[in-house]
Order: sequence, then C-alpha cells, then structure tokens
Amino acid sequence: MIFLLFLIGMFSTPASAADRPGDTPYAESFTLANGLRVLVIPNHTVPAVAHMVWYRVGGSDEQQPKTGLAHYLEHLMFKATAHLQAGEFSRMVAYYGGNDNAFTTEDYTVYHQTIPREYLGLVMLLEADRMHNLQLDEATALKERDVILEERSMRVDNVPASLLSEQMDAMLYGLDYPYGVPVIGWRKDMEQLTWQDAQHFYHRYYAPNNATVIVSGDVTQEEVRELAEKYYGALPRNPELDNRTRAVQVAHITAPAPTSPIVLKDERVEQPEWLRYYLAPGAVSGETQHTLPLVVLAQLLGGGETGRLYQALVVKQQLATSAGADYDDLSLGQTIFRLYATPKPGVSFAQIQQAVEQEIALLLKDGATKQEMQRAKNLLRAQVIYARDGLTPMAHIYGAALSTGLDTDYVEHWPERITAVNPEQVLAAAHFIFDTPREVTGELVPTAPVAGHAPVPALPNSQGVVR
Repeated sequence: MIFLLFLIGMFSTPASAADRPGDTPYAESFTLANGLRVLVIPNHTVPAVAHMVWYRVGGSDEQQPKTGLAHYLEHLMFKATAHLQAGEFSRMVAYYGGNDNAFTTEDYTVYHQTIPREYLGLVMLLEADRMHNLQLDEATALKERDVILEERSMRVDNVPASLLSEQMDAMLYGLDYPYGVPVIGWRKDMEQLTWQDAQHFYHRYYAPNNATVIVSGDVTQEEVRELAEKYYGALPRNPELDNRTRAVQVAHITAPAPTSPIVLKDERVEQPEWLRYYLAPGAVSGETQHTLPLVVLAQLLGGGETGRLYQALVVKQQLATSAGADYDDLSLGQTIFRLYATPKPGVSFAQIQQAVEQEIALLLKDGATKQEMQRAKNLLRAQVIYARDGLTPMAHIYGAALSTGLDTDYVEHWPERITAVNPEQVLAAAHFIFDTPREVTGELVPTAPVAGHAPVPALPNSQGVVR
C-alpha cells in the first residue's frame, strides 16, 4: 500500500471544475491503442466521479458445467494482486472518501467506484492493477467458493421467489441456451469450481480490448484521456479474444410451450404471486424491429398505477393488490417480456390469469389509444431525463448498451425513437409475442408450516428443471 500512497500526488486531477464549460447531454468516447474503450459523461453538479469498468463477459459466456464461474471470479477480483493484499483495494477507496462494489449479469461483469474527483487517478491505477496482476491461489479460492455457495443459499435457495424465477428461466430458454442457466450458477457446479478455472477465465476475458471504462462526473474528456493513457494504456491486449454472439433463436422455440404452470409451494412465501414469461427479441437479437415498441408496450401494460393491468386487476375488478409488466431491451441474446400479479386473499390464480388474458385480448383486438400511447412515452422519456441528474444512472445505461453490442447512438437517440413509436408498431409487437408465444407461467403459493419438517420447494407439475 505504501507505494500507492506515494503516487497520490502524481495522479490527482485539479480540485475544481468551476471554470469549465457547461455540461453536454451526451457521452464522449475514445479508444486506446490496446483496444480499451473509454466513455466520458460530464456532469459538473458535484465534485465527484463514478468510475466503472465493464467487461464484456458474464454468466452466459461460461462453458457448462462451469456455471457460476463469472460471478466467482468477480469475488476473487477483490483478493491480492502483485501489488496489493486481499481487501486492500476497497480499503483504499474507502480511505479516500469513496465506495466500491461489483456485479455480474448474463452479459457483463462490472466493477465500480464513486469517489471525490481528485482521486479518479487512484481508482484507475487500482483497476488497471487488478485487470492484469491478479494473484490467485488455491486456499483463497476455496474460501471464496464457500462464500458464493452461502450467497446462493441466502439469495436463491432460501428465497422461494428466486427459486421460481430460476426454474422459469430454465424452462423458457432451455438448459442449452446461455440464459437458461442462473448467473450465480447451479449449486452442484459451483461446488466443483477451482482456482484454475477462475484463473483461466481471468486470462481469457480480462483484457483492455474486452472492456469499457466509463467515467461520469466532474471531469472533461481531456482529463480522462490523460489518466486513461497513463494507467490503462500500457496494459497488453488479448489477441485471441473472439467476437461473442448469442444464438438468434432459442433452440426449442418451435417446441410446444408448457401447458401447466410451474408451481412452487413453500411456507416461507408471504404473498402468492402469478407470473408469466414470454420469450422476446432484444435490441440486437431476434426480430429487433419490435424492440422499442415492446418497451412502450411494457410501459402501457405495466407502467405503475396508470398501466392497463393495474387499472383492470387492482382498481376495477379488485382481484389483485399489484399487477404489471416489464421488459429489458438491453440484452445480447433473446430476452423476456414479463407479466405479474399478486392476487388478493380468496382470489384464485385462474381468476388472475383469465383477467390478464382478457386485457391482452382487448389490446390485440383494439390496439392502444392515442392517450395511453402518449402517457406511456412521456413516462419513458421522463425516466431518461431524471437519469441524467445523477452520476451513475446514465453510466449504467451506456455500459449495458455497449456491453451488449449496441453503440452510443442507441442511447443518445433513444428518447426520440421512443417518441416515434406508433400504435401500429406496438400492436404488431404485441401480436408477435402473444399470438404464437413461447411462454412459461409460474405460481408462488404460501403453505402452512409443517411441524418438525424443513420447507421443501415443490414443483408438482413436473415442469421444473431443478439442478
């Protein structure tokens, strides 16, 4: 740590940005000679920066049976490097008034810090160090493997809603499609992960030409470029990296959808929940012309208390306490359009399902009105406007887009493209996913405790894919 303290004066940026020009609404980008892409989002509201490293690798880039490996390596990245002891990265960031964390998804792994702007160079130095100098050993890896197994117990195995979602993903995609496997991994696979597995994964994917650095905050592009060249510029690229893709079609897309719901019964369930997942195109995979209309459709059906499902099931028919829809377009492969509802006491899942399907049928028959189209698009545009107020929201949007094969143009012109979506496009998108759907329905059911017995998840319709 001493040598890093000595370098503090060398990588500090100017303490004030008051004399700089006003903010630009869009990001500025450049690429280093080693392939590292750097994105700068100026925001001079506070003298702080958010710094993120987005690696274009996630859970769906693993080779079975090594499921959970991307997330496992995320944990190990906080261990020792050639210059730092285990845990020293986070201690240094905290010492200088910042915070840091990381997360793994199907398509990317992200390491991020928020810190006073004068220490941007510090976090770049630290991230560049662990991008190239991570030191793994068997004892450390075994201890951290126990940590991720405990995390699975806490976040999945002991959370019925997570168990049900995991099983629905597996059934919808199938186990041969990358998104059919949970990011955290199947337990039996996680138990076999080794430090050599993590090291191989690290050397294959953790390279500057497989990463994007995003800096959002009180900086200019010139300042960031100078620091990025200084700390990341000397890192070697990996010439053996392949362009990754996801299959455009899920292999079993033409197979009949399950006719019975996946039912999970557990005494830990506090509220019953009805869910339905539809396979849908993402922004770069499948019938992409439907992507933005599906964004509008999700807002129209499930956009809070003004959404059709909430109005029909909660307000008018009083069948549910909540109801909605969601859809994420930023996916490298095919994604999911979700519907959900929480029935009131005494209301059956069959009643909920019938009410939801009636709303879908009405939409497919009559389409969306101009008024609800305008309301949905106004809400979506407002979300982007509000996101630009903070240091991290826009950085997350840009990072997800760039990590899934999109470009900055997709993000920067997203509001205008949402505005241009018309009712006919929304209706066509709705027909595309609802007429001949690949769908999976799930039911989360509370049960009474059984004395002397631990609760065991039940999937009585044999639709689950428990591993």
